[in-house]
Amino acid sequence: MNAKIITIGDELLIGQVIDSNSAWIGAELEKINIKVEEIRSISDKHDVIINNLQELNKNSDVILITGGLGPTKDDVTKKALAEFMGVELVFHQGSYDRMVKLLTTMNIPVKEAHRSQAFVPSNCEVIFNKMGTAQGMWMEKDGTIFISMPGVPYEMKYIMENGALEKLSDRNPEGKIYHKTIMTAGAGETIIEEKIKYIVDNLPDYIKVAYLPGLGMVRIRISSFSKNSDRNEIEEISNRIVAALGDIVYGYDDVSLEETIGNLLIKKGLTLGTAESCTGGFLAHMITRIPGSSKYYEGSVISYSNNVKMAHLGVKESTLKNHGAVSEETIREMISGLIKGYGMDVAIATSGIAGPDGGTAEKPVGTIWIAVGDKKNTVTKKLQLTKNRMKNIEYTSIASLNMLRKFLSAQ
Repeated sequence: MNAKIITIGDELLIGQVIDSNSAWIGAELEKINIKVEEIRSISDKHDVIINNLQELNKNSDVILITGGLGPTKDDVTKKALAEFMGVELVFHQGSYDRMVKLLTTMNIPVKEAHRSQAFVPSNCEVIFNKMGTAQGMWMEKDGTIFISMPGVPYEMKYIMENGALEKLSDRNPEGKIYHKTIMTAGAGETIIEEKIKYIVDNLPDYIKVAYLPGLGMVRIRISSFSKNSDRNEIEEISNRIVAALGDIVYGYDDVSLEETIGNLLIKKGLTLGTAESCTGGFLAHMITRIPGSSKYYEGSVISYSNNVKMAHLGVKESTLKNHGAVSEETIREMISGLIKGYGMDVAIATSGIAGPDGGTAEKPVGTIWIAVGDKKNTVTKKLQLTKNRMKNIEYTSIASLNMLRKFLSAQ
């Protein structure tokens, strides 16, 4: 089956809101072997909606629509859908009862505008939405399935996960698709492709390998598009690729680098601390966004100034004077000071010139030093990045975490 996605709302077109719905829907449909062939963001004008429905209906199995189901006058999706379907809008008592119950629980008075949300096209099957007042709607015309949902992401996801996806899977004759994602850090997609080319070139036609690069990381997605294939075949291919790639692989199926490190620290019974200069706490943010990180993460000294480096991390004034804050000597002392002063088992230190200014001929913008160490050993690395401040901060944090992963794995 093929699918098209229509996201409705002027706020999407002017960049006021970023369309995250389409990416999520596409990923979920892929799991049940429904291919998204087109995504459109359109204005919330009545005629524009109808024109797009008419155009896409000609060669689509499924059309998923988000947005325009609110209680205000600019929410016209239902009226446009009813006109396109050639049916009337009718009052749906079940939707209204659920809406009243939800609003009462939230101490929100029920108004006539809310009542309007209980009207639906007469040919629709309602998919109830417990997360909001706008219900999901399943309709069919000329062999095409139409699913209309609210634009609020958590409401859309609830409807998809509690009705729409199951119904679509039951209607899809092509069966399921199998995926396996290998997570890597520390090597670009070109290097990775060269390492596994001999494997990929000899795969059957129904097995596809995709390289999905991110900042400092690459996801390798293996997919099987055959009814006769099974997950064991994907696992066997994955194992061969992992063996060829070695220690740049840190996990599977979208596990985060910081989650992998957390598991390593728990397994080894170690605590972690960070001494951050150029990353300004971003590294600590990445670590602590993992639930349960308090089991192993002690905290951070954000030593943005030289005074804080000396007072809280024990960096020598002579080191800063002779080598500067952005130097291997300084980050080694930051590691040592953090471990000795606060008792962490392992530590990460960062110091650099994030930009977009502040560089010199000797140390241009993007010069970064990172270190990982414990009481016995410290390893360091120099990065030469760009003039984009935020990318430098993010990349440094990812590179630091990857260094820590390798450091822990070698113990």
